[in-house]
Amino acid sequence: MNAGVNDDGQTPTFAVALTSQDGQWMGRILPERATWDLDVATRAVRDLRSEGPSFGMVCVDDDWFVLIRPTPRGAQLLLSDATAAVVDDYAAEVLDELDVDVPDMDPDERADAEPWPEGDLEILEDLGVPSDVLAVICDDDELWASEQLLRIAEEINADEELADVAQLDY
Repeated sequence: MNAGVNDDGQTPTFAVALTSQDGQWMGRILPERATWDLDVATRAVRDLRSEGPSFGMVCVDDDWFVLIRPTPRGAQLLLSDATAAVVDDYAAEVLDELDVDVPDMDPDERADAEPWPEGDLEILEDLGVPSDVLAVICDDDELWASEQLLRIAEEINADEELADVAQLDY
């Protein structure tokens, strides 16, 4: 895997939904607004109305990500790095939805802080990604956020689909 900085010097920011139809994973790019508005992202995944499981993956500046899985009463959420909420409103919105306080630290302290995931680590357990595996992926500070998402997609055999749709080097 080799996501990181792309050819034009930008770090990947993308929102993708993965849906399973007849045992095949299909990826779709979500509206650009889904990368900065949690409600838009959640609605976009919910509106896919897949007969099989579906969930959203939002990667922000290749620094952190959010997994979104709509439910009848809202959405299951996982934020890969809770410290991102100190400097980013989208991450803060995710923590607010989870009813978790934004970490009490100065934005300058974030670079030295140990990141931690916040939310539902069991979000993809029924798809074959146990919470302990998801925790290990989130804790791997050697991987960019896009690479972490590719690693998660690999667990469900959807990594090639994610790489194609999000235009990531794989």
